[in-house]
Amino acid sequence: MHDKLDRLVAEAYGWPETLSDEEILARLVKLNAERAAEEKRGLIRWLRPDYQRPRAGVVDTQAAVEEGAQLAVTLANEAKAQKPLFPTNDLERTAAVFAALMRAEKPLDAAALAKTFRQGAKAEATIARVLASLARLGHVHSSDGKTFALRRAA
Repeated sequence: MHDKLDRLVAEAYGWPETLSDEEILARLVKLNAERAAEEKRGLIRWLRPDYQRPRAGVVDTQAAVEEGAQLAVTLANEAKAQKPLFPTNDLERTAAVFAALMRAEKPLDAAALAKTFRQGAKAEATIARVLASLARLGHVHSSDGKTFALRRAA
């Protein structure tokens, strides 16, 4: 039964049956990274659309036909989502800057961070002061004095 299950899983993924455990793991990690990138762009591939669709929003039915059993959905809610307000008190501002830097894939400057909030450029000067304070305290670092990133523990 186990061998039959292995054959069926390999067939479902379109992989040869002769892959080693290491090769299977490498392929699964790669596939996971691809799916994560798609989901970040808003594309979801549903395996159980009747169960999952009600929570997702609008279904792209043409993509469903093209994808076969999987449905591809662009989340409508993501497009409508509003940017958060930049907080008014110092503690919450610091937490908001930390959170934005944690989500960032690269170092950001105050202007880029300000764009992630509804106030936009109006919050830029305050964000720059928060970044400067965090840098003095050693919580963030900057290689050029303009862009900042969180310090990562080794």
